[in-house]
Order: sequence, then C-alpha cells, then structure tokens
Amino acid sequence: QVQLVESGGGLVQTGGSLRLSCAASAIISSLNGMGWYRQAPGKQRELVARFSLTGSTNYADSVKGRFTISRDNAKKTLYLQMNSLKPEDTAVYYCNRFALWGQGTLVTVSS
Repeated sequence: QVQLVESGGGLVQTGGSLRLSCAASAIISSLNGMGWYRQAPGKQRELVARFSLTGSTNYADSVKGRFTISRDNAKKTLYLQMNSLKPEDTAVYYCNRFALWGQGTLVTVSS
C-alpha cells in the first residue's frame, strides 16, 4: 500500500523549533515532487515547501528563512525543519506527493 506517514508535530512556544518527518512507502521511487502543506483552522490548505520534479525547492513567502525542507532518499523520508516558529504557523501539516496525502500532524505554537 502506498502511503505517507507524518510525525514530529507538537506544542511549542513562540520562537521554538520543530522538525517534521514524512516516511514514504518503499514503493515510491523518488521524493521529487513531494512537499509540505498546512491547513489552519478556518483556512484553506496552503503550500509550505516542496521539491519540484527537478529537485529544486519552493517555499511560501511566509516561511522563507525560517523553514527548511530536506530529504533522505535512502530512508524515503521527507523533513521540514521549522525554526523561529510563530503563532500563525499553528496548523495541521500534511505531507504530499501528487494525489497522495498523509494523515497530517498538528503543530501548535503558543504565544
């Protein structure tokens, strides 16, 4: 079964850091095209960061300089390092690969 499993969410204070992980099924051959999205209460899901099909990275303006997307191809795992967190970063974070979504992991940033 092809799936994505996120982990690493939690409660953190403003200015703190968290690292999210997304483990992909072994059947997934490439982590290109994978990314992180988030959905805050009452808002639409939005792109946070992603690898393009060519492997370049894209970031939402709101997280540039604070978040870093990375990957470990051998482990088939995608990461999102989040630093200098703000209350407005509070959301459910989802791992994505084309039409496939993970179950989401909640990040809560307290003020």
